Amino acid sequence: MELAVLEALNAERAARRASILVTELASGRQRLVTPSGIAGDPLAEVLGEALRSGRSRLVEAGNQRLFLTVQVPSPRLVITGAVHISQALAPMASMAGLDVTVIDPRTAFATSERFPGVDLRAEWPDVVLPRIGLDPFTAVAALTHDPKIDDPALTEALAAGCFYVGALGSRKTHGARLERLAARGVSREALATIHAPIGLDIGAASPAEIAVSVLAEIIGELRRRPAMRGQAA
Repeated sequence: MELAVLEALNAERAARRASILVTELASGRQRLVTPSGIAGDPLAEVLGEALRSGRSRLVEAGNQRLFLTVQVPSPRLVITGAVHISQALAPMASMAGLDVTVIDPRTAFATSERFPGVDLRAEWPDVVLPRIGLDPFTAVAALTHDPKIDDPALTEALAAGCFYVGALGSRKTHGARLERLAARGVSREALATIHAPIGLDIGAASPAEIAVSVLAEIIGELRRRPAMRGQAA
């Protein structure tokens, strides 16, 4: 691999950005394609599908045989609120392959006893989130009902282009939330992408059932996301 290609690949990986390394098997020539460059690429359709699936594979284009090495950052879930729903959601999401972080400045709730083995941050979201960084491969679930905790996380998540942003609460609660977020400068288009009430409508009642509905909705968004979503060159 040429040094320039390797450096570019490592830079994309370090920045948690998706990319595809295209290798011509006959010649050994390689090139790196990022989502922003797919539309103008002669293999646009094939590359787009490879990025959506996240799977590396062998393809044929004309007389060429190419290997597509797909690099997609592992999906993450950031939860605000160390609540009962979170206690069920965090281990289920981990089992589904998401890296989970729970944020809640309320130290009575954010304890290792209630969240064993979870990346738990007993701090305010506006302190934690700039450190961990949100991106298009991160889902955010706001579960506290406390605007001082949830609103900063939602604002940050929408600005970062997270693939899923959901918030707990009734439609009336969400209406008031939208007004607060709009006052923070969040656009109407961004506000429309929030999943609220959070989770699939399966008639969930208990915290565990609500957690199932939330995780199912997150997985659905993850698998349906466009190949070009939220990626800057």
